Amino acid sequence: MILARRAGRFRLAFFGSLSALACSVTLFLNPIWSLAQVGPAEMKDPHLKAIEQTYLTQMVAVNQAIAAFQFPFGFSLNRYVGLAPKEQIGADARGLEFVSFHGQTVLKLSGNYNAAFNADHLTPNQRSGRVFDEVILPILRCLPEYFKSDADFDAFGFEISYHVRKRAHGYDYEGKEILVAVLDRADGLNYSSLRDESKRQEILNRSEIFLDGKPFGLALGAAEPFDAETLARSLRHISAADARREPAAVSHDPDPGTAEPAQNRPFVAGNPTMRQTLPQTKVLEKSSAAPDSQPSAPEVNSPVDALQSKYQAQLDALAREGAAKYHFVDYAPPSFVIFHNQVSLQLTIRNPNTFDREGTSIYRRAAQSFDLFLAPELKPIVDSLPAGDEFGFLDVTIINGLTSKSAGSSEALEFVFPLDPLRKFANADITNQELINQSVVMVNGVRIALNLQQVE
Repeated sequence: MILARRAGRFRLAFFGSLSALACSVTLFLNPIWSLAQVGPAEMKDPHLKAIEQTYLTQMVAVNQAIAAFQFPFGFSLNRYVGLAPKEQIGADARGLEFVSFHGQTVLKLSGNYNAAFNADHLTPNQRSGRVFDEVILPILRCLPEYFKSDADFDAFGFEISYHVRKRAHGYDYEGKEILVAVLDRADGLNYSSLRDESKRQEILNRSEIFLDGKPFGLALGAAEPFDAETLARSLRHISAADARREPAAVSHDPDPGTAEPAQNRPFVAGNPTMRQTLPQTKVLEKSSAAPDSQPSAPEVNSPVDALQSKYQAQLDALAREGAAKYHFVDYAPPSFVIFHNQVSLQLTIRNPNTFDREGTSIYRRAAQSFDLFLAPELKPIVDSLPAGDEFGFLDVTIINGLTSKSAGSSEALEFVFPLDPLRKFANADITNQELINQSVVMVNGVRIALNLQQVE
């Protein structure tokens, strides 16, 4: 499937506080607790093992709290960052553990944020600020409930991966950035209570912050960052040269089972070897290269390029109308792609409704997403499509948010409609099932058969 269409797309439900008693009961009665973080038995360092054992109950509660937060886009705790959304399904979810960093004992929280920011509209500082405010700040707000100011560790660390998109020469490219912030324990517990932005900025200025492995001076509300080399950091100051020499703490490992245990690795800002330019992943292809593979130059696809250029003004108008009325996502504007050697117009839409993952099947969710959400919008969308006959399909991806007892997740539901039956359906000449029978329906890239009445 198209990598650029799978990022930044998911929902979670809101958090209600969990008492220490409830956490203790969960810890001893529910075996799923072990998925929350690396267990003390796996820790080789005696000090880290003891700290992990001391705060195990709090770590379980924090994990459950984060799983219940409602982030603007989906966020999942993962031991390895830089994962594409489809790779996060079944990935190691133990995103909480104690590590050693610059002689400090740090409670590290690592995860993948499924937001895809437009590099043409947001600078690196603006993207980092968004991630800090949308992911790290909500977590900081809950930490005082579980940890006291005299806790027996030194700092809180965050390692968050997210997606960055850029459009050039008619192609969409997508890469990843990794933001790391290490805040002194007291600063981490106090940050969210401060209402004065200048006081928050003072904390950031003395904290260790990195972007893609390089020291970074995150500036709140600004387009450009501060010069990191001029900021006095409260933890051991690390120069840009030091950052490049030090190995990565957590990265996407093709074989996690052979990776060195995280407690034996220094906690560093992402991967210093990560490319600073956006990897060139073509939207035209429904597959993507491995995370660390070298990008290749985009191939010329003249039919698609010509169509994109010819209809760009109409597509821009459709994007504006779709964002205002039909829940189009802003990170994947309407564009022409190749599907099964046919030119299709691709749209990505976010379903405002969520589903209970355990209480519904993929077939029921697909049926309800079509009948209750997409079908009523198809006629005005079809009426707004370019009028030319150079393309024969409308490829619509619906992003469904899923709730769960353990954690929120998501799925990508894709409908590829031939235009002729689609227009007949929009004009009430055929039924919904007749349209589905002539279309391709996929869930997370896997094609399914869909009988609307049967699953309803």
